[in-house]
Amino acid sequence: MSKQSVEELLEKGGSDKEYRIKYDNALSKEAFVELALADGYDFTVTELTAVLRENGDMFESYGNPPKKSIWIK
Repeated sequence: MSKQSVEELLEKGGSDKEYRIKYDNALSKEAFVELALADGYDFTVTELTAVLRENGDMFESYGNPPKKSIWIK
């Protein structure tokens, strides 16, 4: 369920710009997971890291305003 929860969030962020911006501003994985938990997703930093690794993505932000290249479109 947790891996699925990560993927659901990444898909939602890929299709919803406002949602993506909210999470792009989380500069740490811990802050990202805290936002996700508040929005009803259920996963840990370890599970987020595992899904990103499987997808070949890196969590780090780039640009100003910050953006992440983790979203599934």
